[in-house]
Amino acid sequence: MNSIDYDGMAEEVISGSVISREEAMDLASSPDVDILTLLSAAFKIRRRFHGRSVNVHVLQNAKSGLCPEDCKFCSQSTRYEGDAQRYPIKTVDDLISGARAAMVSGAVTYCMVTSTRGPSARELQTICEASRQIKDEMPGLRLCASLGLLADGQAGELKQAGVDRYNHNLETSPRHFPEIVTTHSIQDRVRTVKLARASGLEACCGGILGMGEDVADWVDLALLLRELEVESVPLNFLDPRPGTPLGSKTRMSPMACLRALSMFRFVLPEVDLRVAGGREATLRSMQPLALFAANSMFTEGYLTTAGAKSSEDLRMIAEAGFEPAVVPQTPTSD
Repeated sequence: MNSIDYDGMAEEVISGSVISREEAMDLASSPDVDILTLLSAAFKIRRRFHGRSVNVHVLQNAKSGLCPEDCKFCSQSTRYEGDAQRYPIKTVDDLISGARAAMVSGAVTYCMVTSTRGPSARELQTICEASRQIKDEMPGLRLCASLGLLADGQAGELKQAGVDRYNHNLETSPRHFPEIVTTHSIQDRVRTVKLARASGLEACCGGILGMGEDVADWVDLALLLRELEVESVPLNFLDPRPGTPLGSKTRMSPMACLRALSMFRFVLPEVDLRVAGGREATLRSMQPLALFAANSMFTEGYLTTAGAKSSEDLRMIAEAGFEPAVVPQTPTSD
C-alpha cells in the first residue's frame, strides 16, 4: 500500500476540493500506525472551518421505550426485551425544565427526542408549545427535535414554533440498512431529511458505526450525507444494549473510531461533526483525541445510557486545548 499524503489531502480540502470515494476509502482503511498523522491532518480542516470551539449538546428523552420499529440496535423498541424505561411524552413544563438544565450544563443546543415511528398530533403539539416557551425564555439556546418520520406539513409547524434543527439519522449505508431495520426503508428516512430542509430547518443526520458494516459502508454513509447537504452529523459508536439483536456485538476499538471521525471530517469539512453515543465506552482514555476531528459533542448522557457529566466534559475540552461554544447573550434593552 502506497503511503498517503494526509496533509496534502487536507490542504486540498481546505482549498475547496471534494474528496472522492476512492480517497475516502483510503482514509477509512488507513493503518493504525498512521492514526496520529491522519488525525493531525483532520485537525487542519477542523481548525480552518471551526477553530478550536466545541459545540456542546444535551439530549432530552422526551418519550421513552415505546417505539414500534425494529431497529436492531435500539433498546427503546417494543419488539425487544431492552432495559429502557417506558413512559409517554413528557409535559411542556418538564421539557422546559430540561432546557434550563441544558443551559446550566453549558449546552448550546437542546434536543428533544421521542421513541416513535412518527409524531402524533398531540406529541407534535407538545414539542411545539415547549419550543415556543423555551425560545421566549432562552432565545439563544438552539433547539433540535427528533420525532421520527415526518408527514407533510409537520416540519413547517416545528419551524414556526422555533425549532432550529431536525434530527433524523440514516444510521448506516443504503446497502447495510436492510440488515438493521426492516419496518421502514432508508428512502423513508431520506424523505424526512429532505422535508426538514425544505421547511427551513437545519438537518442533523448521522449514523451508528460498529453494527457489522464494512468500511465501505462508512464511506457510503458519509457521501450520502454530503449529497443531502446536511448541516450536522452525529457519529455514534455502537454500545451494545442487552436484549437487542446487536446486544452481543463487540465494541469498536479507539483507533477505528478516530479513523472514522477523521474520514468524515475530510468528506464533510464544514458540518457540525459530533462525537456522539458510545464515545465513553469505545474511545475510553482516547476521548480527547476525538476533538481534533469533531467540533461537537453530547454531554450528560444519551437516550438510554449514562455518559460523562458536563463538568468532566468541560474539563476535558479545556485540557485538550479547546473551548466550549457559548449561548449568545440576549441584548438588554435600556
